Amino acid sequence: MSELSAEDEVELQSLLRQLLKNINDRISGAPSTECAEEILLHLEETDKNFHNYEFVKYLRQYVESSLGTVVEEETKNFARGDGQHAIGSGHDTLIHAVTRRTRESAEYKQMMQTLKNSMIVVVESLINKFEEDQVRKEEMHREKQDSQSSSQYTDNCSDSDSSFNQSYAFIRQEQLQALAEKLDSSRPKEVRWEALQVLCCAPPSDVLSCESWTSLRRNLCAALIEPDPDLSDNVLQFFAKTFSSSPLNVTRELYSSLAKSVESSFLSHKPNFPTGSAGLDINTPGISRLLKQIRLMNDFQKEVTTFWIRHPEKYMEEVIESTFSMLTFHHEHGSDEGLEPVHLLALLDIKATWFKKWMHGYYSRTVVLRLLERKYTSLIVAALQQCIHYSESCEHFTSETSGPIQSEQQNTCSAQRSVYTAKELEYAFFIHSLCILGKLLIYANGRKLFPVKMRKRKDLLTLTELVVILINIMYQHPKTSHSDNSHTDFLSPSSLVMEVVWTLCERAECAAECLYQTPVIQTLLVPVIALLNGQQAKLKSPAATLTLIADVLARIANTDRGLDLFLYEKNLLVAHNERTCAAHVIVRFTLRLLDKDVPSLGESELSDTLCGAFIFVCRQIYNTCEGLQVLRPYGLHKALAAAWKKTSSLSERIPTPVPGASDGASSQELNMLIWEETLLDSLLNFAATPKGLLLLQQTGAINECVSYMFSRFTKKLQVSRCEKFGYGVMVTQVAATAPGVVALRSSGFVRALVMELWSSLECGSDDVRVVRPKPTPMDPIDRTCLKSFLSLVNLLSSSQSVWELLGRQPLTNKSEYTLREIPTSIPDLIDRLIAVNSDVKIHSLFNYEQSHTFGLR
Repeated sequence: MSELSAEDEVELQSLLRQLLKNINDRISGAPSTECAEEILLHLEETDKNFHNYEFVKYLRQYVESSLGTVVEEETKNFARGDGQHAIGSGHDTLIHAVTRRTRESAEYKQMMQTLKNSMIVVVESLINKFEEDQVRKEEMHREKQDSQSSSQYTDNCSDSDSSFNQSYAFIRQEQLQALAEKLDSSRPKEVRWEALQVLCCAPPSDVLSCESWTSLRRNLCAALIEPDPDLSDNVLQFFAKTFSSSPLNVTRELYSSLAKSVESSFLSHKPNFPTGSAGLDINTPGISRLLKQIRLMNDFQKEVTTFWIRHPEKYMEEVIESTFSMLTFHHEHGSDEGLEPVHLLALLDIKATWFKKWMHGYYSRTVVLRLLERKYTSLIVAALQQCIHYSESCEHFTSETSGPIQSEQQNTCSAQRSVYTAKELEYAFFIHSLCILGKLLIYANGRKLFPVKMRKRKDLLTLTELVVILINIMYQHPKTSHSDNSHTDFLSPSSLVMEVVWTLCERAECAAECLYQTPVIQTLLVPVIALLNGQQAKLKSPAATLTLIADVLARIANTDRGLDLFLYEKNLLVAHNERTCAAHVIVRFTLRLLDKDVPSLGESELSDTLCGAFIFVCRQIYNTCEGLQVLRPYGLHKALAAAWKKTSSLSERIPTPVPGASDGASSQELNMLIWEETLLDSLLNFAATPKGLLLLQQTGAINECVSYMFSRFTKKLQVSRCEKFGYGVMVTQVAATAPGVVALRSSGFVRALVMELWSSLECGSDDVRVVRPKPTPMDPIDRTCLKSFLSLVNLLSSSQSVWELLGRQPLTNKSEYTLREIPTSIPDLIDRLIAVNSDVKIHSLFNYEQSHTFGLR
């Protein structure tokens, strides 16, 4: 092997290349060259396929052929006794002794020297082949560049002819120093491009830990702002590769450099904001380069939240601060007319997902809010300015057929766009700002950033004023939840504002600071008050807007603090120097809607959906004793009963549907049935309080309401989306009066309850396959029967219900009972479970002890 033949060299190269391909993943994951060497040294311990590699088999065969004779002779010598003195007193073995003698032999030293020389020749051949492939690739790339000048280079090393080149290549410090010099901006473009190609093939860990990294980073940042896309794209590839494989203590430097580079590009080139009919073409070289850089930053912003908690806070703070600095430097330099980085970021991430992720965790949220408060208030000011500008532009265009951003909303989210108008950019910036502000309002420290000093405005902008602005935006472009969803719905201003308001309603502290304020309630009810006074509401789509208003009012009334605000605070200005409570305005408008007596609204706008929305608001009020006391003088229960009777009589006249009938008629019938159920449900909710139950009885609709409740109870449906209690509470209220108990019995509720109880007691789950013995019950009442027991107790909790269900009702006390005979009333239940006075009754029970104990309890 001292003199390798050409065939042996080719075979060794092939075996070594195959080995490197097999362990490519292990080596490429090493953070440094030293770690890669350690992986190779311990490969036999960590790789179960080590002995199956052809290169290892080749080495084993070579060792056996070179040292086989020596090992056999040494083994024979020890076996004859020549080596007894070497074996010692048992702490050494025959194998150890033979191995030591073999390694001391001249044959072993000669083998190692020969093997070393041979492998040096093979490795040098591989390296030469690698360099030749690199040169060939660069020549091919230059030829391609000359023939296709408009093409862009998006690959780094993956198209090489050599499979070894696709895997890994270590790089020395001297090479990195030379690369740093070649990347200097004074060098020709070809030299810098070749250096970038080599750099992209090198492990990022080696590049970032080299001594010349400072100069390398400076030259890379200089290449980022070059007009030539070949250089900047290759730098971005290196940055992306580093972001995906390096820890935060390294990537933060690159991210900060990338942010500074974007700032420098905007300062040096000062891209103009499109004006008039002109648009922003994202395919122009300068804008395309900036978009790619900001896109890479945005991807990193969204991914860094998954691991930056494992690093010191200063690293995270550097990433956040460099982002805020990039987004606010325009305002600090007094430039308001040019294109800003936030416009491009809004195009890429219009709903500010990056900011939402940063605000999600307490670890990062604290730093974000601290920096916004101390250094980057201008970011909040810019977001507020966008909302104010949008609200004012909407008010200016209210009387016209289309709003200023209506088409932009549809176009902004269209696919395959390359040109964006000024209005579309402003709309994207507005949506981005709205999402940021909505996230700030959720947290206490975010709300502490207000009031904010605005430019061209004397007074500070408060939280309340911001909420009023958002509500006004919702007024101009409403979209109800009942309308058809489209691909633009997620960018609808009303949808985004409603998301913010819903979130505020769900949090007590947020609602107290943002919603439970007189200006907010006044703004919500201004259209309602105008319609009550016979005036035209300044709304673009009155029916849709009023439905959204009712949704917000219902969520506010569902809380104790919001209900108190509606009932007791006379802060609404309804006429000259006349103030009243919100509850009075809401119930008056609801009565007008029920009577269809709103002259300012057309017949098409006086829909059942709108009326049902405001009835639902009233329902949140009369569900409580205090609210019912306020609404009682208006006779809302009578108006609801009259409307229900009218609708019920109309639904009875609907002919039986026949095949081939038109869909329009069936749709109208379905809407009428839904409206009838809505009225019944609203009447039923009067039973939530004792006085309300009395009013329900006076309407004469208690039997129908209880039947409706029973149908929903058996289907296990929710009472409402603002649920305060279940139907069990309502059953208890209804059962407290004689008419209520009669209605429960006639609806079949009592019968169903008794049969469900009997099924739990006597039938149980015996038909289910038993895989292990059932435990002996230790509870006084089995858990399967507990719910039925509580329902029965609630039903019989008043003397009125006991008298109606048990008074003058004889027990059957039959002489014979079949096993299939099921009780259907309370007296039947007493007869079978409590008054067990004969063997016939005992034998008719499958679980006598449990059932009888249950009855006695």
